[in-house]
Amino acid sequence: MGFSFFPKEIQFFDLFAAQYAKLSEAVTVLNSIFQEFSDCENKCKSINILEEEGNGVARNIAKQLSLTFITPIDREDIHDINIAQEDLLNLVKAISTRIGLYDFTVMKFPSKRLVKNLALMVEEVGRMLDRLRERKPVEANSKKVKSLKYECEMILLVALGEVYDLKVQGFETVMEIIKWTHIYDRIEQAVNQAERLADIIEGVVLKNA
Repeated sequence: MGFSFFPKEIQFFDLFAAQYAKLSEAVTVLNSIFQEFSDCENKCKSINILEEEGNGVARNIAKQLSLTFITPIDREDIHDINIAQEDLLNLVKAISTRIGLYDFTVMKFPSKRLVKNLALMVEEVGRMLDRLRERKPVEANSKKVKSLKYECEMILLVALGEVYDLKVQGFETVMEIIKWTHIYDRIEQAVNQAERLADIIEGVVLKNA
């Protein structure tokens, strides 16, 4: 095979799509845990597998970026999207890991709303990635993400108020407060990261308009 002076074009948008597919599936499974609260052990295991696979895609993106001279968008933007998607997937795993560890008997209603909104935010991020590939505006998608984020902030205030209003009747109540505080903290981090990912994509779209 002869040597070519022209570097092979890496389809970074395809790699982003593969990475997003792992993120989307993981968030869908997480949402089913909170909405249905059944078969949690197997669902948490599947999220762990998806997170490992997603990390593999992230490493591949980083590797291809280091070997590629010509990229469809700026190199730092590819890096930022890659890391942001990876971080969000890691936070999804962090939430599911805690659900797997804590011996809950029921999912609190605010937590269901928060995770459902997180799933909707991730859906919008997927649409934004598609529009980035097509060089189309994403303003409407970004507004939807921010609206869901704002709603999450309001729900979170109610959720934490509910937890801290629990009447302490012993060690079990204290542990329940601690556990739910940890869960809500990780959900809040995931929601913030989803908004950050959307902001990054919107910035890249505007830069390449």
